[in-house]
Amino acid sequence: MTTNTDRYRAARDHLVAVIGDYDAAVETFAWPMIEGTFNWATDWFDVVARDPGSADRLALWIVAQDGTERKVTFAEMAERSDQVATWLAGLGVGKGDRVILMLGNQVELWEAMLAVAKLGAVIMPTTGALGPADLTDRISRGDAGYVIANAADTAKFDDVPGDYVRIVVGAPVAGWHAYAAAAEVESAGPFAACTSVDDPLLVYFTSGTTSRPKLVEHSQVSYPVGHLSTMAWIGARPGDVHLAISSPGWAKHAWSCFFAPWIAEATIFVFDYARFSAADLLGQLRRTGVTTFCAPPTVWRMLIQADLGERPEALREILGAGEPLNPDVITRVEKAWGLTIRDGFGQTETTLQVGNTPGQPVKAGSMGRPMPGVPVVLVDPVSGDLADEGEICLDLAAAPVNLMTGYLGDPERNAHVMANGYYHTGDVASRDADGYITYIGRTDDVFKSSDYKVSPFELESVLIEHPAVVEAAVVPQPDETRLSVPKAYVALAEGWTADAGTAKEIMAYARDHLAPYLKVRRVEFFELPKTISGKIRRVELRTREDEAHRSGTPIDTEHRYEDLL
Repeated sequence: MTTNTDRYRAARDHLVAVIGDYDAAVETFAWPMIEGTFNWATDWFDVVARDPGSADRLALWIVAQDGTERKVTFAEMAERSDQVATWLAGLGVGKGDRVILMLGNQVELWEAMLAVAKLGAVIMPTTGALGPADLTDRISRGDAGYVIANAADTAKFDDVPGDYVRIVVGAPVAGWHAYAAAAEVESAGPFAACTSVDDPLLVYFTSGTTSRPKLVEHSQVSYPVGHLSTMAWIGARPGDVHLAISSPGWAKHAWSCFFAPWIAEATIFVFDYARFSAADLLGQLRRTGVTTFCAPPTVWRMLIQADLGERPEALREILGAGEPLNPDVITRVEKAWGLTIRDGFGQTETTLQVGNTPGQPVKAGSMGRPMPGVPVVLVDPVSGDLADEGEICLDLAAAPVNLMTGYLGDPERNAHVMANGYYHTGDVASRDADGYITYIGRTDDVFKSSDYKVSPFELESVLIEHPAVVEAAVVPQPDETRLSVPKAYVALAEGWTADAGTAKEIMAYARDHLAPYLKVRRVEFFELPKTISGKIRRVELRTREDEAHRSGTPIDTEHRYEDLL
C-alpha cells in the first residue's frame, strides 16, 4: 500500500530530478496527496533518520565563532528528540498545546522543534531579542501553555503573567524545569503520527512593519509539504551541506534551517556567530564544504566589501532572500565566483512562491518565475482583473498547498487577505513576456510623483550602489506641485561625512542612473527605524514626512536637490 511517506518521497525525488528544467518541472510536478493522518517529524524525519542509508549522515552541524563544533547525525537527532518528547509529555505537553521556543542556534532548538511536533503540539518560534511587553503579547494572544528558553532570557518572564509551564535550557533557574532532565528519561519512542493533515503545527508572529504582529498558523501540510518549493529553489540534494544566514524565531529560519534541507536529506550547517564577520563567514564556506548558501542582500554586500576572493570549492548554488536583490550585487558576485545569486520571494504566510530556479537564466532585477505547483497571479488592485502588473496573489481556486490556514483570532483580516478568491500578499510586481516577475514594492509603499508611479525599491537599488550608502529607504514627501517627491533616508557607510557634499554626490549618482522623472529630490542622513527582525519601518518615515508637511515646518536636516544641483 502506498503511504503518505511514499507519496512525499516520490514528489521530493521528482523535484530534485527535474528542477534544472523549469518548463518540465512546471508541467510534470504535482503536490503529493497527503491524506488522513500525517506528522512530518514522524512520517518523514524519523523515516529518513532510521534508514540505514541515511542514519549516519550529519543532520546538523553547528560551528561557533570560537571554533567549537557540534555534529549530530540523523539517527542521533531522532533518538534525542524522542527522549525530549517523552520528557515533555511527562510535563503535560500534548496535542494542540502551544509551546513557545525562545532559543538560539543551538542543538536544543532542533531537538525541541521535532519533539513538540511529535507530540502533536504547536511550535511557536520566538526570537530572544524580545522584551517583557512583546512576550506578554505573544503568550496572551498566542495562548501559550509552555515556554522553553535559555537561562539568560528567563528574567524577561518575571513580569510576564500567565499560567504557563517554564522550561529552562542551561543553568538551573528557580521555578523553571531543567531541560537537561530530559537526558535522564527512558524514551517512549519511536512515536507514531497523532495528527491529521489539517491540525496546526506552527504559529509564527510576523515582524509587524505597520501594525502589531499577526499570528500566522500553519498546518501539518502547509509548511512541511509546502517547503518542497523552497527545497527546489535552493537546489538542495541528498548529501548536500546547506548554510543559511537566518535568526531563530523568524519564518525564514524554518524555511532554510529546518524544513527545506531536511526534506532534501541534506546537512543543516549553522555558523553561530556572536558578532558578524564577513571574513569569518567566508572562511567557514571554504573550510566546511558548504554546497548551497543563502544570505540576505545585506550580507552579500558585506561579503563583497570584505573581498570575496576565490569561489569556495564545494559551493554550487547561491541565493538571496529577505529583501529584493539589486543587479549590482549579482554582477559582482558572478564576476568573482562564476556563480549567479538566485533571488526568490515568499512570506511567513507561505513557502517560496516565486524564484529563479537552478540552471535557468536570471534576468537582472527579477525574482524569477512562479514555483512549480504554486498558483501565482498578478491582480490589478483597482479592477480586480488579472494583469501583467499588479498585486502578487495566489489563486485560491487552485487550492495552494503552501498557504497558511489563516491568522489566529483575526477573522476580519482573514476575510480581507482572502478576498475575491485570492490570497493577497500586499506586494506589487510586474511580469514580462517570458513570465519573469519583477518586484515593485509593497502596496503601501508605491506612490505617485507628477503622475508617475514610483517604486521605492527601484530607487533604493540604485542608491545602495553608491559606496557612501549602506542602506536607504525612499518615501514620498508631500509636495504642492508634484503631489509628492521621492525622499531618501540614508544610512552612511563608514568614512563618509553626513554633509551637503555627500548628499550632492548621492543625488547626482541617482540622477545619472535613473529616469528623469525618478530624481531623488531629498536626502537625509538618518538612523533607519526597524522592526525587531531588521525590516525598515517605512511607515514611521512616511508619518514623519506627513506630520512635517501638515505643521508647515520644513525638516532642516534634509538636503534638497534644487539647492545642490
